[in-house]
Amino acid sequence: MSNDENDDTSTPEVTFADLGLSDKVLKALADVGYEKPSAIQAATIPPLLAGRDVVGLAQTGTGKTAAFALPILSRLDLAQKKPQALVLAPTRELALQVCEAFEKYAAHIKGVHVLPVYGGQAYGVQLSALRRGVHVVVGTPGRIMDHLEKGTLDLTELRFLVLDEADEMLNMGFADDVETILADTPDDKNVALFSATMPAQIRRISKQYLNNPEEITVKNKTSTAPNITQRYLLVSYPQKIDALTRILEVENFEGMIVFVRTKSETEMLAEKLRARGFSAAAINGDVAQAQRERTVNQLKSGKLDILVATDVAARGLDVERISHVVNYDIPTDTESYVHRIGRTGRAGRSGDAISFVTPRERYLLKQIEKATRSPLNQMQLPTADDVNATRLSRFDDAITAALEQTSRIDRFRDIIEHYVREHDVPETDVAAALAVVAQGDTPLLIDPAADARQQQRDDRPVRNDRPGGDRGGRPERGERRPRGRSDVPMATYRIAVGKRHKVEPRQIVGAIANEGGLSRGDFGHIDIRGDHSLVELPADLPGGAWDKLRGTRISGKLIELTPDAGSPSSNAGPPRKPRHKD
Repeated sequence: MSNDENDDTSTPEVTFADLGLSDKVLKALADVGYEKPSAIQAATIPPLLAGRDVVGLAQTGTGKTAAFALPILSRLDLAQKKPQALVLAPTRELALQVCEAFEKYAAHIKGVHVLPVYGGQAYGVQLSALRRGVHVVVGTPGRIMDHLEKGTLDLTELRFLVLDEADEMLNMGFADDVETILADTPDDKNVALFSATMPAQIRRISKQYLNNPEEITVKNKTSTAPNITQRYLLVSYPQKIDALTRILEVENFEGMIVFVRTKSETEMLAEKLRARGFSAAAINGDVAQAQRERTVNQLKSGKLDILVATDVAARGLDVERISHVVNYDIPTDTESYVHRIGRTGRAGRSGDAISFVTPRERYLLKQIEKATRSPLNQMQLPTADDVNATRLSRFDDAITAALEQTSRIDRFRDIIEHYVREHDVPETDVAAALAVVAQGDTPLLIDPAADARQQQRDDRPVRNDRPGGDRGGRPERGERRPRGRSDVPMATYRIAVGKRHKVEPRQIVGAIANEGGLSRGDFGHIDIRGDHSLVELPADLPGGAWDKLRGTRISGKLIELTPDAGSPSSNAGPPRKPRHKD
């Protein structure tokens, strides 16, 4: 397999070393286990290294992030402090993913600075980083435009410009911003444009701003094994450990790998699972090779049941005993997902893959389903009755197994009979008392009523179930009117863009959600009028959202968000400062 968002259309005879990448970049690729380039990487990297402009037509899941990041890193001039590379992405999440990829591939290039620039992050962090000097800037068009207008982002020495998911940027209303940024950068820059489709506007931008680009088309062939059952569970971040515990109790598994995103999480989760009585251990990039081999051998032999791992640590892991893979943290790219679930279903055996998806990560689920053309079935959290039935069944099995140990049973039978005679207690009561002794303080069964109350509390809406936000909450194409959540009071707000600016509801949702840190469910009715639009948003819009939206643009124009004077919800607006008594 290859790498970042990859497909199976790789060219067998070509390796990364054949493409002309720098030795330090090749070393980073070897560290993370990438062996050979995908089709778009093999076709795109050489012309970008040679300084040619490129138009890449490829779906998410074909490896395009590495296709532009690797040649850029190989050509960076570390002595130059002004930004040399700018990557424009439609959403903050994609921008963060691209930043993570750059940092991963630059692991052996000392002194490389990569800066994400997006709405929702404090300007101060971005300004201080820009003053210190950065080599690569990855950002959303709106926030990049803000910095250009303020004079805080200097692109006069820019050498590389990437438009990632260009068609999505246009759909979200960033066309004018993108063209303004393109026109405000040096003419001799190297440009790479990646898009899943080639609408007329993308074709026009390509002809106007790219210099004789090489056009590369790759069809996505990423696929998952048919013998692996793929499911997902919608769960908030704080619920994950309890959800995993229930699944471990109910699912009939042999060996399992639980994938998380970071090294520190492997250790923390493994420790929590051990505290709950499961045989679990962690492996990550910091674990010594000898310890890794011992842990894997324990998993193979059955001395260990659960391995908590990162992507890098699990590469090349081949253990037939693994019946289940759990994505505790859903991966942010398709290729990682395919790699992960490929650890089960080995040697023709059936396997199970379960992915935890928080409400803000649904777009990742859709991204995986689209790229792999393999729908995931939603599963429900095992109920208290499900868990109790499993516990009783295992308790029965334990009694049956103990009864088969005839010699030991005979020795204890005399002791029990003696106790019954001396204390005049029924044998069933003695057996129950011994079960209490064996069970300890932990109840054997869950109280269904108490569990139902807890589930109701857990199911209450959570605005931020994990730092990082969502993908901007943009709706599916064609969706006209997002509905607000029924449990949140809504108010009507006015924005200074309307029909004469040729805006559509999806552009309004995309821009406001992306910059203001809102989710799709935060939007109510959208009424587009001549020179303005009315948008229903939560009445208690937090002050932070107001600050972020103050500079938001749609189709190049400031939206100037204000409470609508004609709205019955007159309390909408920026939070008021408390009045102090003298």
